[in-house]
Amino acid sequence: MIESSILIPTKNGEEHLDACLRAIYGQKQVGDFEVILVDSGSTDATLEIASRYPVRIWQIPPETFHHARTRNYAASLAAGEIFVCLSMDAIPASDRWLSALLTNFKDPSVGAVYGRQIPKIGAKSERHQVFDALYGETRLVKRPGDGAKLGYKYYHFSDANAAIRNNVWRATRFPEDLKVFEDVGIAKRILDAGWSIVYEPQAAVYHSHDFPFRTLFKRYFDIGVVYQRLGIWNRDSRRSIRSAGWRALKDKARAVLSGRGELKSTDHAAGSYSILTAAGKFIAMEMGRHERWLPLFLKRRLSQYQLFD
Repeated sequence: MIESSILIPTKNGEEHLDACLRAIYGQKQVGDFEVILVDSGSTDATLEIASRYPVRIWQIPPETFHHARTRNYAASLAAGEIFVCLSMDAIPASDRWLSALLTNFKDPSVGAVYGRQIPKIGAKSERHQVFDALYGETRLVKRPGDGAKLGYKYYHFSDANAAIRNNVWRATRFPEDLKVFEDVGIAKRILDAGWSIVYEPQAAVYHSHDFPFRTLFKRYFDIGVVYQRLGIWNRDSRRSIRSAGWRALKDKARAVLSGRGELKSTDHAAGSYSILTAAGKFIAMEMGRHERWLPLFLKRRLSQYQLFD
């Protein structure tokens, strides 16, 4: 009997897929599981690499890929009571990654679990700062009604490294009206339906992407837009994100100013850029939250994921 299904959407993932699959099949203290790979038009060695492992491979036309719809399709193929969402470039950090995710489902009130993400070697400081804020070392159980306490972190959830009960998914599903941030969308549905979501730091993967400032600004603009559409920007979440934003800005400014006499000019430049990046992301989210006041041509320019096409 298959206890869990690991779902991996792929496209041209040859750089990391072998390491990902090797880590998956090296997992310990877990029952029977299956790996389902849904490929959307790879032209590199992705499928050849996958064929070396006992995975179930499904192929879809590249033009049909959609973050929510494709994940719903992959979930519909799963035979396990629990299915695990994993990005093709997310590499489990230990042989207990899968068991750390699944153990949380012994609590029948838990509908979903997401694990820690550790920046890859060489990742920029911006990714380290973001991941330190979102993926700490302390396990967290987010129960329905915890929004006032947790603020903007209440609905945070990442399907780059997560697990969901199959029956919970069937009752909620990834929202196909969202082009992106479908993981936040299903997290809201799960919590609103009365299930808890657990953050499990022991279920860690190496996974990160560095973005130039222009891309970061557009990405955070889209975060503001999607969160507004989902109704997440309430008083508690706005207060918490502003508090976190100001705290991050002050910490960065203090670090630069306190070492002014000792730091090299390159260090000052890096510190100043860090401050600019933090301020830019905050401004971008606020613009996204108030996008209804912006002209359509500007929103199209600002959106990374073509939310206004």
